[in-house]
Amino acid sequence: MNPEEIYKILTDKFDESVLGFDTELAGDPSIQIAPSAIADVCQFLAETDTLAFDSLMCLSGVDLGAKEEYLSVVYHLYAMQHRHNVVLKAPVPKTDAHLPSVSHIWKTADWHEREAYDLYGILFEGHTDLRRILLPDDWEGYPLRKDYKEPDFYRGMRVPY
Repeated sequence: MNPEEIYKILTDKFDESVLGFDTELAGDPSIQIAPSAIADVCQFLAETDTLAFDSLMCLSGVDLGAKEEYLSVVYHLYAMQHRHNVVLKAPVPKTDAHLPSVSHIWKTADWHEREAYDLYGILFEGHTDLRRILLPDDWEGYPLRKDYKEPDFYRGMRVPY
């Protein structure tokens, strides 16, 4: 099944929660999903026999620039049985970056969501262990955001190198 067919199925099932289909960007086409519906859409993609997306290959946070008001969370899914893939994107406002966790659907989302939280400050509601994974617990800010200001010192050590 190709991404256009998957988009049609999702549009029929979730109507206004499917925000669009993007073929303009380099790489695979992507389906835009409303943040509040991302877990429901993912559950449907995983449990529907004709889709059977049993693998979350990657979940990434994206900040396209300091002037943008939104971050994105990008989900790369693969169905081993049917050998098809799809890319989902959920926009989240920078000022209130949260969306439902998908770690109950795919166990690998556990660490991917923790990384997006740690580096972008995106909160995944329902995640059972959402804490920093790469940076110390007392680190301030989210270093992969475009508006991040690197501190001069951390615990008395000079940070910039």
